[in-house]
Amino acid sequence: MKILLPVDGSKASLQAAKYAAMWAKNFRSKVTITLLSVHESITFNHAKKVLSKESIDDYLREMSEKDLKGAQKVLDAAGVKHSMVIEQGHPAEVIIKLANKEKMDLIVMGAKGRNGFLDVLLGSVAQRVSSSAKQPVLLVK
Repeated sequence: MKILLPVDGSKASLQAAKYAAMWAKNFRSKVTITLLSVHESITFNHAKKVLSKESIDDYLREMSEKDLKGAQKVLDAAGVKHSMVIEQGHPAEVIIKLANKEKMDLIVMGAKGRNGFLDVLLGSVAQRVSSSAKQPVLLVK
């Protein structure tokens, strides 16, 4: 079984990591988890006027590594095999694209992420993924 676990550093994504680790340990067949961190570079469009693309990419990579750290610790402690992917783009679109490309069997993610204000304006990433993904989506509170 292949599980995609998008994380954003929020409490809900850490809970999702704990749930995925528990699921992986209790599942009888081989389970691999792919941790995914996605940041939108579009939010830095104004900064691109004064900063280099490389500086922005480095900053986004550092943010992603920080977001992944908690979930990685949970999976390591549980002894669950995992890989990590860092991407830029619209989170819901990147999650769905990667899930399809890698033929994931399940997407496990936090029901509420770190962007409460943006969720009100744009709709939540979890809602968009759960309504558009071909795979089953497990939302964890």
